[in-house]
Amino acid sequence: MASIFVSHRCADTSQATRLASELKAAGHSVWLDEWNIGPGDSIVERIDRGLESVEYMVLCLSTAGVSTPWISREWMSTLARQLNGANIRLLPVVLSGGPLLAVLADIKYVDLTTDWNGGVVAILSAVA
Repeated sequence: MASIFVSHRCADTSQATRLASELKAAGHSVWLDEWNIGPGDSIVERIDRGLESVEYMVLCLSTAGVSTPWISREWMSTLARQLNGANIRLLPVVLSGGPLLAVLADIKYVDLTTDWNGGVVAILSAVA
């Protein structure tokens, strides 16, 4: 089974948790900040360890955007690692619309806004 990091904005926690739960129920190892960062933990250290230990990074895109410092660091470092030959794959997932960043325009994304179940099946196929 695959190891997956789910990156999202706080505004999208509910949908990201739903998605992470469905991926986990399918048997995958899922890293989600709400599940892996506890009181007293170093947020930076936990995110760094999480990103280093996964094969896939699901980037949740929404009208809230992806340009906050935390989520930007997550997807930018993943893309840099990928470009440097690391075995990690970036999977953009649209939760509620919003523009796709130009640097990610060549990566096929999964749209959960029109067909949630079909989108989850597409993600599961990508990580199989």
